[in-house]
Amino acid sequence: MMLPKDKILCSATLPPDVLRNLPENVLDEILIRVPLRDAVRTSILSKKWRYNWCRLPELTLDQTLWDSTNQSIPFVTRFTDIIYHLLVLHVGPITKFILSDIANLGNYSKIDNLVLFLSRNGIQHLVLQFPKDKPYILPSSFFTCSQMRHLSLRYCSVQPPPTFKGFSVLVSLELYEVTISSEILENLISHNLLLERLVLQISSILDHIQIDAPKLKSFDFTGDIRILSLGKAPFLVKLSLVNTSPVVKGGKYLFKYFEFCPALEHLHLDCGSLPVLAAGSDDIAAKLSSPLNCLKCLYLSNICLDELVEFSPALCLIRSSPYLQDIQIKIEYVALNKLLFPVPDDVVNEIPSSFSDVTLNHLRSVKFEGITGKKTEMELVKLLLAKSPMLVRMLIQPDIENGSAETRLKVLTEITKFPRASPKAEVDYNSGV
Repeated sequence: MMLPKDKILCSATLPPDVLRNLPENVLDEILIRVPLRDAVRTSILSKKWRYNWCRLPELTLDQTLWDSTNQSIPFVTRFTDIIYHLLVLHVGPITKFILSDIANLGNYSKIDNLVLFLSRNGIQHLVLQFPKDKPYILPSSFFTCSQMRHLSLRYCSVQPPPTFKGFSVLVSLELYEVTISSEILENLISHNLLLERLVLQISSILDHIQIDAPKLKSFDFTGDIRILSLGKAPFLVKLSLVNTSPVVKGGKYLFKYFEFCPALEHLHLDCGSLPVLAAGSDDIAAKLSSPLNCLKCLYLSNICLDELVEFSPALCLIRSSPYLQDIQIKIEYVALNKLLFPVPDDVVNEIPSSFSDVTLNHLRSVKFEGITGKKTEMELVKLLLAKSPMLVRMLIQPDIENGSAETRLKVLTEITKFPRASPKAEVDYNSGV
């Protein structure tokens, strides 16, 4: 195919070695965006490129890198060779470093040396991920990384020295299945006054955590905990609490838990966290003492609407969030004979009157997952259709495993008869038949 004349003239005017004459900052941006092994291979392009990769401020050692090395050589040998070249040849600061998919290492002494190297070279963003069956004990040098801003750890053991006072400039902290005590975790969080994002996914049982992070914007917790206290969080926008503990104790009352979260926009609670926050409340008409005027998205996962300690706080949150735009509820099926505190029929009958002064003027989308046609479920569907004049779509996915095709058709027939406040509201019911 012939090129246009202007294209030919343009290419003819280019210098013979464009790559060699690119500014260093441009070269660095190019190398950062390719896998580390490819970046190292650019050293054969020219003498000027030979050591360009050695000054890369961002390095990633993950499965992509391991797969590109000679598989016939033992992993520990390949890993040792890579680490050796990094420690010997790299010059300048390393601001971001990712290490993941480590396997078949006899010990972690080489990683200890690597962490020491990073602590002395301005590390700001660090990701360390280790296998579940062999967690990594963080060395003392890790706790001297004074410029750390973003930290993500998976399967690590956190045992700081007594003199450790936290990472003073830390903005983002992610801890996945780390071994850490409640006291150390609380101290780690409380000393990071600039912290904006916090992710805790810890399956080991924790006793009590007091979250004091005045600039916190996002908090995602999954784990076993008996008491989780949230202090003043004026900038908190996103909150997810998934309590996987089979037995929980105490906790703040739902009415006061969100009192110091005026900016909250996204909220996710589950069957474990909802009863804790409710603290046994059975007031079906309750409202929060401080309404969630900024809340836009409410997600309730794996909750049983036939359990009073889960159904009541769910209604409370909906009633106390006048600017909700999206509601998602994933229902967990529980047989009637296994309910601990079933919702009485007279309480279900009170639902319409308890919402007599409530209109969800901003609600546009609703999703129910796992509906079986129980009375509490149907009343909630009916309520949201009747109270949402701007509703656009309601998606209902029935529980296929715990309901017959006949029951699902019966539910569909009943829902189609419910009055709708919004003339545009579409109900999409996947009956599965």
